[in-house]
Amino acid sequence: MDSAFMQEVRLRSEQAQASGVLLPIVAEQIVIQDGDLPFVVRWVAALAAKDAAKGGGAVSLPGGPRDPDFNPFLPPDPALTVGPIGTHHVAILNKFPVCLYHLVLARRAFAEQLSPLEQMDFMALAQVQSELGGLGFYNGGAAGGASQRHKHVQWIPEAAGNASLRDLRRGLPTNARLGAQARHAQLPFAHCFVRVQAGLGCEVQAAARSMHQAFEIACNALDLTPNEDGLLPPSNMLVDDAWMLVLPRSREHFEGISLNALSYGGTIYVRHMDQLDAIRAHGPLRALAEVGVAAHAG
Repeated sequence: MDSAFMQEVRLRSEQAQASGVLLPIVAEQIVIQDGDLPFVVRWVAALAAKDAAKGGGAVSLPGGPRDPDFNPFLPPDPALTVGPIGTHHVAILNKFPVCLYHLVLARRAFAEQLSPLEQMDFMALAQVQSELGGLGFYNGGAAGGASQRHKHVQWIPEAAGNASLRDLRRGLPTNARLGAQARHAQLPFAHCFVRVQAGLGCEVQAAARSMHQAFEIACNALDLTPNEDGLLPPSNMLVDDAWMLVLPRSREHFEGISLNALSYGGTIYVRHMDQLDAIRAHGPLRALAEVGVAAHAG
């Protein structure tokens, strides 16, 4: 039986779609195998047509318009607002969702998206994941695929074709202790996995602490340290019920394709068929490596 929170998510989603406020992505998809790793590549024809009607380039996939003077979270659209998540966040339906029930968990007060994630951010994720499981993720800065400066993390449910860490788990140790670091031998870019205790059924505060500690461990391992303004270098974070993946980013686009955290979770979104062909020709892992940061030898 759905929790009260999930019932509200479903109701808001149905109402917003019926009124035309919520613009779901309709996509075709193929699976491209790269070594032992499968990648879902979704061709979003409807969004490409929408961009063309606007004159092109108005939307960063996924997420919405990237305009420094536009903040969709102060205040959020009431038709997309699910409700408060703890003291510091509000749950909002993503206006340009990558899947059904795609949520943004945004800070109520403005903070820069590149400021380090804090325990309050993981508390918001933990509250959702403890009830619903799924994948939490974070796009740090424009080079990491973030379309808004206002601090937020995001969540998507576990479902066929949705990004997740499930396929990457096969390359990670099965008996790792909490807080243990790991690298995946097939990933040709700097990254750090950290074992966490989170997800469905976990105690919220314990899960939030575990995720926050894992994030700090990964940032230290990757030399992701704040600058004089307190901002981190661009990065991505993904977390499920067993592992967190953190990786630094060098740029957003490969062959004109916007890649964000979900791309590293095995689902890549393209606007046009020639972009799909580019991913097929070069391979998903090469695309991800070229927008990431080179791994240190050894």
